[in-house]
Amino acid sequence: MSDTAAGAPEDTVRSVAIGADHGAVGQKDMLARYLEILGYRVVDVGTFGTDKVDYPDIAAAVCRKVKSGDCERGIILDGAGIGSCMAANKMRGIRAALCYDLKTVVNSREHNNANVLTLGGPLHSPDVLAELARVWLATRFEGGRHIVRINKIMALERGGASD
Repeated sequence: MSDTAAGAPEDTVRSVAIGADHGAVGQKDMLARYLEILGYRVVDVGTFGTDKVDYPDIAAAVCRKVKSGDCERGIILDGAGIGSCMAANKMRGIRAALCYDLKTVVNSREHNNANVLTLGGPLHSPDVLAELARVWLATRFEGGRHIVRINKIMALERGGASD
């Protein structure tokens, strides 16, 4: 992912990588089915059961799909969404946002051009999860004044700021 791509509004999203740890696998499965009904190509990277898995591994698998271009965006679910967000943001080119309502979902796209959404699966009803994902995928990056800020975020991961 190039820095210029970080600032350019993209076309309609068609593909989504999705993953969850064992604590949110049911919510992931429901959300994947819902997104397929809406017409998205959904790439499910797991987990596929309730055996314990580590959320950083799931976050990395989703982010690799986004980074490679196989999927335009990614969604990760875990118990609270916090750990997955932290893990995802360690990966170069990823701008993951932990969102918990429609306002944060819209802001993460319009202002921050988030390419990965993390959610606390068990913290929301199925209807709320579906609405959060639907709105996040449909919301476009505004560009404009936000491009400078996104480029500063991307510079940080290249070591562009001192501690």
